Amino acid sequence: MTHKLTCHCGAVELAVELSDGFNTARRCDCSFCRRRGAIAVSAPLDGIRIVKGEDTLTLYQWGTMTAKHYFCSICGIYTHHQRRSNPNEYGVNVAAIEGVNPRDLGEVPWADGVNHPKDRAS
Repeated sequence: MTHKLTCHCGAVELAVELSDGFNTARRCDCSFCRRRGAIAVSAPLDGIRIVKGEDTLTLYQWGTMTAKHYFCSICGIYTHHQRRSNPNEYGVNVAAIEGVNPRDLGEVPWADGVNHPKDRAS
């Protein structure tokens, strides 16, 4: 099933195919996600197609520079990110998927991003 994802102003639109529907819903408590507050679900790297607004998306990276977080440069809404814990997947902002209210997901588990294994010295 393909979902339509849009930012708040409508400048960015994505067609998204999720890895396992909303069964992968999660929150993360790393310093960035904790502030962002979004619930994410997984999509394979080939599961996201930018329908419009590619030139409007802006990229944010920090730390290990593994994760790539994408936002609408006009309204600031986080749309998706290439995951640090699994760079072969995207995390997708549930609240930006049309017809989905994150509240309807009920309790969503938390991922431990504070103690991420990629942050530990080898």
